[in-house]
Amino acid sequence: MEVFHWEDDGRACAYSPCEAMLYALVHDHQQYARYLLNRYSIQALEMPSRSFCCCQASTTPHLNIAVRYNRVNILKMIMDSARVFSETERQSYLNRHGCVHIDGGKTALQLTCDLVRPECLILLLGHGASPYVTDRSGDTPLDCLLNQICQSDFDMRRKHVCLGYLILFMPELRFRMKSQLQTNALQWKTLLGEQAFQWLSGTAPPSLFVQAMQKLTQSIPPEQLDSLPDFLKPPDFRLHQLQKMA
Repeated sequence: MEVFHWEDDGRACAYSPCEAMLYALVHDHQQYARYLLNRYSIQALEMPSRSFCCCQASTTPHLNIAVRYNRVNILKMIMDSARVFSETERQSYLNRHGCVHIDGGKTALQLTCDLVRPECLILLLGHGASPYVTDRSGDTPLDCLLNQICQSDFDMRRKHVCLGYLILFMPELRFRMKSQLQTNALQWKTLLGEQAFQWLSGTAPPSLFVQAMQKLTQSIPPEQLDSLPDFLKPPDFRLHQLQKMA
């Protein structure tokens, strides 16, 4: 495992905890990531030097890299460590926009929808990431996902799983593309299914079951989301099914 990295001025420098955490994420070194978080806590999630990230305004490179490389287990560790944040700090951390050059300034949640990462999505939503934060184009995470759905039918199963998760965490369906759904109703009914189309287009409210699930997801601790009994979960809400698909 590497211990030093080269700075732009040619100096060999030891990895700081946050830089070592990036290394662990890229190479999926789960034991190393666990050690760093146990030893340094949120210091391992601080902003690395400019050699590692040119956008110093972004404070969430670890979240975005975890999503980009689909490091679900390490993302769980990060979410556990982030519990030491105050509510305001945690919201700021989860909803901060990423690097403009690499991620287009998207939040981790928006990147999750762009890349269709259901397990990352439920982790971020369950720990308080906002589904209403917009990017520079005014797109919410739901807009990002709908763009993916209409661009290709590849991996549609996982796209629909992501859609189900977003609906569960969006009691108010505020998103930019709603007018497009209403204008091109036939196309979107085919892509989304009749029921999801009605909910998203505003022609019918979500079912009582979905409304109850929305209340449930807002009221239970994040660590209990995956331990709900099956009778309280719609099929796409059972995380162990996704692990078999990965």
